[in-house]
Amino acid sequence: MIKRDLVIIGGGPAGLSAAKVALEAGMKVTIIERASILGGQLVKQTHKFFGSKEQYAKTRGIDIATILIEDLNEYRKNLEILTNATVVGLYQDYVLTIYQENKYFKYQAKAIIVATGASEKMLAFENNDLPGIYGAGAVQTLMNLYGVLPGQEVVMVGAGNIGLIVSYQMIQAGVKVKALLEAADHIGGYLVHASKLVRLGVPILTKTTVKKAYGKEKLEKIETIKLDDHWNYIDGTETVINCDALCISVGLTPLHQLMSMAEIDMMYVNELGGLIPIKNSDYETSMPHVYACGDVTGIEEASSAMVEGKIVGLKASHALGFIHPEYDKLNKGFYEQLSVLRQGPCGSKVRSGLRKVGEVV
Repeated sequence: MIKRDLVIIGGGPAGLSAAKVALEAGMKVTIIERASILGGQLVKQTHKFFGSKEQYAKTRGIDIATILIEDLNEYRKNLEILTNATVVGLYQDYVLTIYQENKYFKYQAKAIIVATGASEKMLAFENNDLPGIYGAGAVQTLMNLYGVLPGQEVVMVGAGNIGLIVSYQMIQAGVKVKALLEAADHIGGYLVHASKLVRLGVPILTKTTVKKAYGKEKLEKIETIKLDDHWNYIDGTETVINCDALCISVGLTPLHQLMSMAEIDMMYVNELGGLIPIKNSDYETSMPHVYACGDVTGIEEASSAMVEGKIVGLKASHALGFIHPEYDKLNKGFYEQLSVLRQGPCGSKVRSGLRKVGEVV
């Protein structure tokens, strides 16, 4: 059994941000990341961020990942990083079971920060397992990490920010985006992203979904269908679109499984993506000294995940007696930043979800 003060599960934007603040407070920190590199979703995001200077506005996601990782360099003597390591168990005695390089081993921590992020949701339709049907995250990985195109003629499903951004990235890479389908009666992402696609001639078809995929060895075409106000198929509105790839971006769901395993109190909140931990204002869950931040607490932008990570790093270290030299200033500033990020029409869904779990927004 390896004993540690603070273990952070997840080396994405939330986990890295939490680590930096905790290290500044004087803690020794272990980050456990299942991928081969740190950065999470940021490492495949080539678009520039919105927000303010504190959230790296006008900086590309891949560059933000580099900044967050480099920020940890001066604290290396107090930092342990495990990559290609998956936490497969979290227990009420603060023991974590980890799988790495064909071996299992255990850590026990005084405090744990869960920053596991989220996974992509899939869409149910006939033949949705044909080769050539991808999640948006897989397409970003293929193109932005490995330089591989998903196809030549692609249809995107989902008009949230991810669907809009990935569609534009595919066009930049030379892919023809033949259409963007959205089941709702309006797009869910920022208009600035949608406008780029419209100017480039991509039709955005609202109240439309995929009914069936066709192909023998791989995807060859899809059949779309219109939806009524109750999300039911409207017979007779089917249309066939020839394509060799289909990209699905219909939302994310929090990766809550480790906290559920530890019997931490959870609640299903549709507006936040699914099952999330109930936490107090310090982001502490029902299990004392276990904190959660980022998409695992509800789906938001990476900017919010970074700020939540900073809050949790500050609170977890403080609870163990490591007081950040700028605690009061940072404590106030982080919550103010988060409040600003959640303002406006685009934050209404998140605010509604947070109210359901009793948070003041």
